[in-house]
Amino acid sequence: MSRIASVFRPGYKALIAYLTVGYPTLETTYEVASILANNGCDMIELGIPFSDPLADGATIQKASYQALQQGITPQVCLEAARKLRRKIAVPLVFMSYYNPILSFGLEAFCQASVKAGIDGLIIPDLPPEEGAELEATTRKLNLDLIYLLAPTSTEERISLVAEKSQGFIYLVSLTGVTGARQSLPPELEEFVRRVRQRAHQPLCIGFGVSNPEQARRAARIADGVIVGSRLIQLIEQDATFSSLKSFALSLRQALNLI
Repeated sequence: MSRIASVFRPGYKALIAYLTVGYPTLETTYEVASILANNGCDMIELGIPFSDPLADGATIQKASYQALQQGITPQVCLEAARKLRRKIAVPLVFMSYYNPILSFGLEAFCQASVKAGIDGLIIPDLPPEEGAELEATTRKLNLDLIYLLAPTSTEERISLVAEKSQGFIYLVSLTGVTGARQSLPPELEEFVRRVRQRAHQPLCIGFGVSNPEQARRAARIADGVIVGSRLIQLIEQDATFSSLKSFALSLRQALNLI
């Protein structure tokens, strides 16, 4: 059983945390990832900074830009993952746009990711219709390639992702970009129901989850919850990371109550 598969136990709701590698510093990434892993987070999604992050809102765009300004490259992210793997046991997943991986070389990047202790890849701008080459490489290396679905996804697209996604399926809660929001869309339950009819993989909801109440609502219908922008905001607001720790624990408690 893979590290990612082991997270999704019957009756348990997974908490997945997103961090932009190198924001505001690499040392922060190491420290925060350890705090999150030790305070209720079951998986860490490591964002590889990119110059044109189309799926990301203002918070993550700013974090990516500043990380790039500090020289954070895919190679640096691989080295960061290798260091983190020695410190924490939870699954590590890279979130990257396709261009940096293509520029690195698909097979070379996947091999380096596995050696660094990465368990899966999330690539928001890679549609499943165009993923055959990367799918072949990731399957050969036992690296989970995790596809995304949005509320606007057609039944055909849902079926295709259900056929191809490994590890879990990332459900984008709303039409738009990442970012903390006051509420989740009312049609979320219907969206998850549509995917459940076709998919056997665990379903994890991200984009817009920013408080325990939203996390609880998402987890009632899904197998996991992904939180990113709110974590980055807390990193910016409190250099001691005590607020971040408290927030992670509050999310974990909310999910445990389901």
